[in-house]
Amino acid sequence: MAFSRRTFLQSTAAAATAAALNVSFPRLLEARATRKGFIILNSNENAYGPSARVMQAMRDALPFCNRYPDSQRDDFLLSIAQLHHVSTQQLILGHGSGEILRIAAEAFTSPGKKIITASPTFELMGIYAKIRGAEVVSVPLTSSYAHDLDAMLAKVDANTTLVYLCNPNNPTASITPRADIETFLGKLPPHTYVLLDEAYHEFAAGAPGYRSFIEDPVRIDHVIVTRTLSKVYGLAGLRVGYGFTAPQTIKLLEPYQLFDNANMVAMRCGTVAVNDREGVTKAAARNAADRAEFLRQAQARNLRVIPSYANFVMLDAGRPAHALIVAFKQRNVLIGRPFPPMDNFVRISLGLPDEMQSFWSTWDQIGKPFA
Repeated sequence: MAFSRRTFLQSTAAAATAAALNVSFPRLLEARATRKGFIILNSNENAYGPSARVMQAMRDALPFCNRYPDSQRDDFLLSIAQLHHVSTQQLILGHGSGEILRIAAEAFTSPGKKIITASPTFELMGIYAKIRGAEVVSVPLTSSYAHDLDAMLAKVDANTTLVYLCNPNNPTASITPRADIETFLGKLPPHTYVLLDEAYHEFAAGAPGYRSFIEDPVRIDHVIVTRTLSKVYGLAGLRVGYGFTAPQTIKLLEPYQLFDNANMVAMRCGTVAVNDREGVTKAAARNAADRAEFLRQAQARNLRVIPSYANFVMLDAGRPAHALIVAFKQRNVLIGRPFPPMDNFVRISLGLPDEMQSFWSTWDQIGKPFA
């Protein structure tokens, strides 16, 4: 889909609005600014990287970097359609799933409109909506760290055009039961769209109460589901994501899509990755084992963690998170940024076994809680 003059002007206006509102991405970018020489446990990446098959595909793709990805783009979307047993007309490609969030904000939010999100959750959707001039209403999670769907529903009004649900949720790694989400969807007015962010789906698949809205879609036109190849596939650096929704909703999103929003290497590697089901199964199983080991280490130290269904863990540090983050950084270990209002919790991305040993060694060195 071509990037139109109208869309360009709208985006330029949005950028001006962002400057006026002083909306930026400092906390998101700070975590990635300077990481050389550090143990990286702060960005929910796959520390193991892509599978051997994908690595070979990457090498094979490099000679084609002088070409636009036209046909490879089609091949990738066809592979996604076959994976989920859906039509390519129900899919939209993204420069990572983050672009799908931006596209949804462009399509469905504007001054006078309202978006509802959780608190805490992945901030990018709210940031994009604020740039568009929309009101962002944040609703605290429940005591079990699920989305408080009843409280969110109570905030919906005639101006609410978008609801954002990250499931499993970032930063808490918790899930909201599928049945509860279905009930919630059934109560929403037709003018309210819901974006279900399933970036961490593969780590939660099979968990009691959890079920994807792509593998088992609902017949509601205003539901958009996003996925990414950044997590279980280990391709965060290639920036590949996609969205799934009804064809008529795809048509509302496409005008805001970046022209040529994927590169040749990303499309070739992405196609191999989604067809490497053995690699995905191994990556998910390895993550489950690493997560269980983290839990064992936490229990040995009498530390409380939120049950995790992702490739990271939210840990109750029993002390101010900011001070702990600084203490770890001084010892060359990067852990997740603060996530208010959970001021005593820290988010730890799962790293390689030796990196996790360094994490626990550093934890033990820091000693008793400090102010």
